[in-house]
Amino acid sequence: MAVEVVMPKLGMAMKEGTVSLWNKAVGDSVGKGEPIASVNSEKIEIDVESPAEGTVLKIEVPEGEGVPPGTVICYIGNPGEEVGTQLTSEPAQNAKAETQASKNEKTPSVKAVKKSEDRMKISPVARKMAEAGNLDIEKIQGTGPGGRITKEDVQEALKTQRGLQADQPKEARVVPQRKPVEKSQTQQVPLSGIRKVIAVRMHDSLQKSAQLTINIKVDVTDLIALQKQTAETVQKKYGHKLTVTDFIARSVVLSLKNHQDMNSALIEDKIHLFKQVHLGMAVALEKGLVVPVIRNVDESSLIDLSRNIKELAQKARQGQLSNEDMKGSTFTISNLGAYGVEHFTPVLNPPETGILGVGAVNDTPVYLGEKLERRSILPLSLTFDHRVLDGAPAAAFLQTVKQYLEAPITMLL
Repeated sequence: MAVEVVMPKLGMAMKEGTVSLWNKAVGDSVGKGEPIASVNSEKIEIDVESPAEGTVLKIEVPEGEGVPPGTVICYIGNPGEEVGTQLTSEPAQNAKAETQASKNEKTPSVKAVKKSEDRMKISPVARKMAEAGNLDIEKIQGTGPGGRITKEDVQEALKTQRGLQADQPKEARVVPQRKPVEKSQTQQVPLSGIRKVIAVRMHDSLQKSAQLTINIKVDVTDLIALQKQTAETVQKKYGHKLTVTDFIARSVVLSLKNHQDMNSALIEDKIHLFKQVHLGMAVALEKGLVVPVIRNVDESSLIDLSRNIKELAQKARQGQLSNEDMKGSTFTISNLGAYGVEHFTPVLNPPETGILGVGAVNDTPVYLGEKLERRSILPLSLTFDHRVLDGAPAAAFLQTVKQYLEAPITMLL
């Protein structure tokens, strides 16, 4: 009897999931536990594993289509086996029936997905990169699940291509002529899943708040020295190192305790001042940005805060965050320093009053009195809701953050 594979429920509030990629096609053999598809819902994306060994008999939900959780997305069974009218659960069937009833009755049945030999398994981002680099994807060796080509595979192929071109004599090099992009050559990607949620939230954030960004530079020379001095001791005792980001997060938490108006939200014409600090730490993923939340950080030590930051970031990159892990933040930190960005304008994470943007540390000559010294300078950008507070109290909060970072020993006392 054929086995049903259903859309998983990726959180208590999930109403719809979308199949972002099929790793298998109809007629392909599959092993138990082997990833057969990638599905996403709002800010979460996971691989769906086959519940049994067999052959993909039928695919019910094509890529890019959203269905309620519990809906059958494909069938696994023996080659040639007919798919019966098996039922999953009554709620799932009712949900699927409602979805189907909303569609036009004249809509043709779902087209069969192409055979794997006619269809390359490649992520959308990797495909765009390959097309931009004029790479033949059929010659790229995929290292992802089921041989899926990832963006890392394309990056390696681009490096190899550049190396071969550099070895050629100049007269032998052929410069490809760029053709005008025709309308038929463009790829249309549905705005769905994480990207759709981000688009809606960021648009609403800018439309429904009065955002202003102020910048400041912080001398973190002593902070970096302290971080290096304590690295070995902390590693031996706690199993991980303290990072500059950990100290920045700690300085923000301590500053929010002194500036409660920044740890707030404007909801239905009332300013809510929060007693506890629930810190959001933005994490960049291939599909978009997620903001896992560390709760009650005002009661945590620097070591506990550091551990929580690393654990939630790892869960985010592994697609293991739940909806509850991303709710209830009162202030957010977004760090683009790893990308070499200095100043930027972070957008508020509604309904929060503030978000801190962290840039890249650069060594700069600075006059200390009459002496010119090499110092490490960290740029910070604070975006705040001008409806809740004015520039002066926002600047005072940013000054407090600066004071903690420039005298890092005070964060340990």
